[in-house]
Amino acid sequence: MRSGRLAAVVAAAATAGLAAACGAPAGVAGVSTLPPVPRTEEPPSAAADGAVGAPSGGAAGGRSTHMRSVVPPPRPEPVRLPPPKVSQYTYAFPVKGCRVSYARQLLVLPKTTIWAGKGCSFVSPVDGVVREVNVQNRWVPSTDRGQDREGRFVTILGDDGVLYLGGHLDSVDPGVQPGAKVKAGQPLGRLGNTGSARDTASNLYFAISWPVSPEHWWIRRGMVEPWDYLDAWYNGNRTLSPKKDVLALRKRVGRLPACDKLCTPKPPAAKSEKNEKKPSSTKRLEQAADDTTVITPG
Repeated sequence: MRSGRLAAVVAAAATAGLAAACGAPAGVAGVSTLPPVPRTEEPPSAAADGAVGAPSGGAAGGRSTHMRSVVPPPRPEPVRLPPPKVSQYTYAFPVKGCRVSYARQLLVLPKTTIWAGKGCSFVSPVDGVVREVNVQNRWVPSTDRGQDREGRFVTILGDDGVLYLGGHLDSVDPGVQPGAKVKAGQPLGRLGNTGSARDTASNLYFAISWPVSPEHWWIRRGMVEPWDYLDAWYNGNRTLSPKKDVLALRKRVGRLPACDKLCTPKPPAAKSEKNEKKPSSTKRLEQAADDTTVITPG
C-alpha cells in the first residue's frame, strides 16, 4: 500500500515538471532565456603590433565580447611633389621674414596693401632691373598729390616685362639705384608708413603694371589685380606669372590710359603775402635736394 502511494507521488511530480517545461516561454531563436553567467576571464592583452588579441577561453567564431582592432602596417610619409612649372620665371613673395596679411579685393585701385611689421624686408618679386627710386617722403594731406601718395618707393622692371612697385617704405637699402640688377628675393627696402599711409600701421603698397615714363605715374600705381599671384607665390607656386594678364590688359586699354582715380591734387591753401616768408638759404638747399631725389632712368 505504502509503495503504491510512493509510486503515485513520483508520477505526479514528473507530470508537473513536464507541464512546467512545456509552459515556459519559447523565447527568440538564438537568444538564451537563461540568466547570464558572470565572466571571469582576464582582459585581452595587446600583441606586439598593437593589435588586441582574443581572450583566453573565448569561443571561436565571433562569440567573444572583445573585438580585434586592425592597425595598419607602418609606411613612409607621402612624398610632396612641387607644383607644376607654369612659366620660365621664378617669383618671390615681396615681404620676407615677417607675418603678413593683405586684402583680396579691389579697393579704389587694382593694388593691394600688405600689412606687416615696421622694418620688415621688401624684396624684389622677380629677377630684373631697378627702374625708379624715391627716397623722399613728399606727400602732405593738404595737397594729396597722386604721384606722392606712395611715399618712399622702388619700382622693378622684371625680366618678364612687368613693372612692380613697392611703396610706403620706411627706407631704401643702400645700393638700390636705377639700372641695378636684382634677383628675386633680394632686399630692396624696409616697410614703413610713408606717403598717404602716415596715419596707418606699417605696410607695403604693392602694385603690378607695365613700364611707362614717370609722368604717367598713375599707371605704375597698379593696373592688374595682384592677389592671385601673391597667393601663389606665398603658397609655393613660384612660377605663376602675371605677364599674360598684363599684356592682355595693355592691349585692351592701350599703353597710356588716362588717369581716372585719385588724379587731381587738392588746391593749395591761400597764403597771405604778409605772413609768407622767403625760405632761408639752408631751406633752399634742402628744397633743391628734395627736387632731385626721385631718380629715374633716362
